[in-house]
Amino acid sequence: MKKDITTTDDIENLVNLFYEKVKVDEIIGHFFSGAMQVNWEKHLPVMYKFWENIIFYTGNYSGNPLEKHIALNEKSPLSAGDFEQWKVLFNQSVDALFEGENATRIKQKAESIAAIMLMKILK
Repeated sequence: MKKDITTTDDIENLVNLFYEKVKVDEIIGHFFSGAMQVNWEKHLPVMYKFWENIIFYTGNYSGNPLEKHIALNEKSPLSAGDFEQWKVLFNQSVDALFEGENATRIKQKAESIAAIMLMKILK
């Protein structure tokens, strides 16, 4: 049996695995290597704080992910399929490492976040 997400290290491991998948993904990888030219040393710690706040309610994250994705959409249009692939990769990453209440909750939160972004960006 796998463990549940219970620590900051767990969040970091999840985020790192997820972005390793994203970087080489044929569907959404280009957003991170082309349109955005992501600085991974800056981006990953922000994502750690984002997901820590989602699961552990730390209050450590400040930012506007929707605004960032709207700007990305203006540079390189997003599609419903892109959001679907993001969810697939995220869920695969969670399932590879964890199971339990927080693992289920983080996947549900990711689903909600993707649905809201899809609705607001692709009006």
